[in-house]
This record gives sequence, structure tokens and C-alpha cells, in this order.
Amino acid sequence: MAIIAESLPTQTTAARNEVQQQIDAQRARTIRAAYTTRFVAAEMQRNPQDFQVVRRANMAPRAGDVVIATVTELGKHTRLQSPVSRRQLMFVGQEIMVAYGDRYAPDQFLAHVPQNLGPCQLVAGGGVASEVIEQHASIDMATQLQPTGLLMRHGKVVNLADFAPLGIEDDSPRPAQAGAQRPPVIAVLGTSMNSGKSTTLGCLVNGLVNSGMAVAAGKATGTGAGNDPDLFTDAGAFSVCDFTDFGFPTTYRLDYETVRDLLVAMIREQSATGADAVVIEIADGLFQGETSRLLLDPVFSEHVDRVLFSAQDALGALAGERILREAGLDVAAVSGVLTASPLAAKEAQSQLATPVIGTFDLCQAEVAAALLPTH
Repeated sequence: MAIIAESLPTQTTAARNEVQQQIDAQRARTIRAAYTTRFVAAEMQRNPQDFQVVRRANMAPRAGDVVIATVTELGKHTRLQSPVSRRQLMFVGQEIMVAYGDRYAPDQFLAHVPQNLGPCQLVAGGGVASEVIEQHASIDMATQLQPTGLLMRHGKVVNLADFAPLGIEDDSPRPAQAGAQRPPVIAVLGTSMNSGKSTTLGCLVNGLVNSGMAVAAGKATGTGAGNDPDLFTDAGAFSVCDFTDFGFPTTYRLDYETVRDLLVAMIREQSATGADAVVIEIADGLFQGETSRLLLDPVFSEHVDRVLFSAQDALGALAGERILREAGLDVAAVSGVLTASPLAAKEAQSQLATPVIGTFDLCQAEVAAALLPTH
């Protein structure tokens, strides 16, 4: 009689190829965490035993997934912003904790989340790992990373959204006053990155604070980094948040509905602080994908009362004024890099219906207060 051997269970190919490393207290202290991963890092310091680093052949990261990686070659970014925004110097061979994300930066990198855990690049000093698609001709190649694996907790890949203190669908934890009206909201936009948006916003915040107002500020879109929130705090804003507080390393390539809901949630959150005014930065230029869609969305004009525009030159200022007015937005003033040149500012003012105001003039109480909506 033939004997039929009972088949024994075998490991799957994925299981055989899995590498899992436990995080202990010493390794948790050694790994250099980034600004984008600050909330995850805080929990890992408290309970390192809950975390593992896992690598499988079929792992495909998503935006926001946290990765432990080794620095293999230094390039454009030689420093990594720490959870408190200190620019910590990196060394080849160090392990860092960053988040996968897409990046849109005309002056630096266009980068997309890779489809596997192969070698990738550090595309932002705030802590964003990605695959460079294009880069500006004037900058160095990106710093190179070799992922060890994705961070996991309780059998699940850790995503920034898991530890974010705010959510786009959540009501503000701050109690709203009965019958309270939304404070005035000013959005700061610009011709492009490095047009002076953040400095313009910081000076406006400072001027409003100098006028006796309590100001809340936020950055609704862009690439995660601590520079701008720190600037807003230094300027005098008593409440500051950015999109990383909602669990996003960057906002590039998010579903448009998510970007729109994020803006609304941020304004809602900062309005609930009891602020007398809310100022919000919208990153990059008017032609950037999510920015251009936001401007034409009725939700934007419903939640934003006035716009302060930063430009690099007179021609950009004129084009920006036209685009914003055609979108039906109330342009309060033009400022930014162009105002560093008196000649450029005069050129712009000769062509604009909107007043041109020097960036640091916005620190004056009467100048800043005059930009608030009158209704």
C-alpha cells in the first residue's frame, strides 16, 4: 500500500527573507531622530521595547512611514534637524530615524517615495527620505541613505499619523467659547520658495503682537522642518503648529481633499486658541499644484479673509497680484525679497494697485494692524 506523506507547513519566501531587530534602550538613545519624527521618537524613548526594525523583500513604504536608515554618503544635507530643531551634524555610518515623503522644491529636489527599501536619499534636513527624480543644477547631490528597515510597533508599520497630536477630522481639544466668532485670518503666499514668505509672516506676527494682539500662526503646506515654526514663535505667536503636527512629513502629492481639509483644520485649531488673529503660510509658489487648486476653491476664500503676497521681483509681484485678484481674493499688500531693493520695490509699486510694504516694516504695530480686514 502506498504511503502518502503528510505535507509539512513551510515558511513563505517573505518570512524567510524577513529581518527583525528589537529596539533596546541603548539603541533608542543612539539613533538620531529628526524633526518630522519627533512624536514617534518621544514614545520610543519612553518605551523602546515596544518597537522593532523590520525589513522584508516585499515591503513598499508609504508617505509618513518611519524608517531607520544608515548614512552612507554625505551630500546636500550634512545636518539633520533634531526633534527640537537643533541642526545636528551627521556622520557616515550613523543610524537616523526619518520619514518617507515626497518633495517638491524647485530650488532643490523633486523626489517621490520609493517603491521598496532600497538605497534612497535624504531630501530635506527636517527628516524626509525619498528617491530623487530631479534636482537643481546648482546644488550638491543628495545625502545617501541605506534603509535598515521600517519601524514597527505591535506588528504594525509606524506612520507619523499614528502619533500626531492633531488630526484633520478631529475637533479642537480646546474648548470653544459659546457664540465666539472666528478671528480674522491672513494667509501668506509667494511667487516661489525663497521669496520671503516665512520672514514676511514672522514680521507680520511681530507687528500684530506689538499692537497688543494675541496671534496664532501655522504653516499649512510644504516640507517638514522646524525653522518656520521656530521663527513664528520667536516673532511672538503664542500658538504655533504646522502640518507635521497633523502627521504629514510633507504635503506634496497628498490627495487634494486632504490638503484642503488640512488647511481648514489648522485654521479651526488656531482659531480655538482664543487668538485675536490667525496667520497661515502656504508654501511654494502660486503655480504649485495644491496651491493653485486651493486658491480657486471656495473653501479658501470662506476661511481666509486677506492675503499677504511675497515676491522676488516686480514682474513676479505683478503676476501674483493678477492671479490672486482673478481668484477673487483680497490682497492686503505685497512684500518679501523684492523689498530688500528700494529700486525693485519702486518698480513694483509703479505697476501695482496693491501697496508694497517692506518686510521689516511689517514689525511696526500700526503697519501690521492696518492689514487686518475691516469687516
